[in-house]
Amino acid sequence: MTTETSAGPGVDRLFAAGAHFAQVKSRRHPTMKPFVLGSKSKVEIFDLVKTDAQLAAAKTAIAALARDGKTILFVGGKREVSDQVREAAKRINQPYVAGRWLGGTISNFVEIKKRIDRLADLTEKRSSGELSKLYTKLERVYIDREIDRLTERLEGVRNLSKRPDAMVIIDTKAEAHASKEAKDAGIPVIGVMSSDCDLKDAAFPIVTNDASRATVTLVLDELASAYEAGLKG
Repeated sequence: MTTETSAGPGVDRLFAAGAHFAQVKSRRHPTMKPFVLGSKSKVEIFDLVKTDAQLAAAKTAIAALARDGKTILFVGGKREVSDQVREAAKRINQPYVAGRWLGGTISNFVEIKKRIDRLADLTEKRSSGELSKLYTKLERVYIDREIDRLTERLEGVRNLSKRPDAMVIIDTKAEAHASKEAKDAGIPVIGVMSSDCDLKDAAFPIVTNDASRATVTLVLDELASAYEAGLKG
């Protein structure tokens, strides 16, 4: 078959972004079979009509979360999508993890919150000049290193005061630890996921090319727009 059979009314934007490209058949998770139309050059092709419907459902869900004032944690540390994850989350003032997932972010949030509070305390004291009054120059060097280390790990969640109400995860397989913590905590996931992912890892799956920068940008932009619309009621 040709990939053009995937395209039609309502899915042109997805097709143009390369959303229809899945993995090779040998990597396909059994739960993904219903979303594959066929293959081309050994790469399987997604049914973008189904993808479009899933994206619509996810947009409805995220708009409802916005109306209810819920907190949504965006997760995606793969190099090809991390910038898009960071930008989308910042656009709607939501927390994010755009690098390595810090184990316990959900399952041991009490400990993570201690680190967030520690970062806030040290940063405030450095800005006010209090550190220079309390510590020697050498001690401040070590404190600066601690601030840098904490900032690198916690930058996107430094304003997170409680566990998130929902999560948007780009590639639930690559972010297996985040997906498991969300599942164990009963936190609903909007999952942007390719054919190597387990459909059960997301309450609102969006089956698409999760390695394509253009596709992820399109999906996150539409989710962010839906969130903004939800805020307006």
